[in-house]
Amino acid sequence: MSEIVSVTTLPYAVYEALRESILAQKEPPGASVTEKAVAERFGVARPTAKAALERLVAEGLLRRSSHKTARVPELDRDDIVDLYANRAIVEEAALRLLAAHRTVPSAAVDAQQTMAQAAVSAEQSAPDAGPLARADIAFHRALVEAQPSPRLARLHALLMGEIELCTGQVLAHQLLALDDVIVQHQGILDAVTDGDVEAAGRLTRAHIEGARDRLLAYFDSSQRAPLDA
Repeated sequence: MSEIVSVTTLPYAVYEALRESILAQKEPPGASVTEKAVAERFGVARPTAKAALERLVAEGLLRRSSHKTARVPELDRDDIVDLYANRAIVEEAALRLLAAHRTVPSAAVDAQQTMAQAAVSAEQSAPDAGPLARADIAFHRALVEAQPSPRLARLHALLMGEIELCTGQVLAHQLLALDDVIVQHQGILDAVTDGDVEAAGRLTRAHIEGARDRLLAYFDSSQRAPLDA
C-alpha cells in the first residue's frame, strides 16, 4: 500500500517524506534507495521519484556515484569528528554575531516551542525522531541564517546534509535527553537576547560538542559490539 503525502508539490512531498524517514533512521546508514522502490512506496511516477532523490543527493542526505543506486551515507569516526569541528566553528561564530545584534529569529523560537511541546507529549509516549530532528535542525538553521554574514550562512548550508544525518542519529537513538536539548537551546536563546556574546558562543560550542561526544561514544560501542558478542 502506498504511503500518503500531503504537500502541494508532489516531488517536494516525496522529498520531505523521504528526508524525514532518513532522519528518523527508518532508512539506516548504508541503506539503498532506488527510484523504483520510491515510486512504488508513494504511488508516484519514476520521474517524480527521481526528482526527490536528486534533491536529497544534492543536499548530502543521499550519495550516488555514476550510474549507481543512491544510498544513505555511512559516516565513519573521522567524518563525525571533522564535521562537528567545522560545525562548531561556523555556529559559534554565527551566534556571537547574533548576540552582538541581539537578534532572536522567530523561526528558532518556533522550533524551540515545537520541541518543548514534543517533550510534554513524550510523557505519554515516545516522540517520533523524524519531526524532532526536523525541529532541531530548523532551530540551528534559523540561528545561522539570521546572522548578518551571507557567506557564513553558505558555509553552514554546505555542512547541513551531513549535520542532519548526525542529528537524526543523536535523536533517534536518544543519545541526548530531549529535556537537556531544550534547556541548552533555551540557554543559547537567552544569551542572544541578553546580548552576551561570550555566553552565546560558549554555550553553542558546548551544545555541539556534547552531541558529538555522545554520538562518538555510540559509534565506538556499536563498532565493538560484534567483537564482544
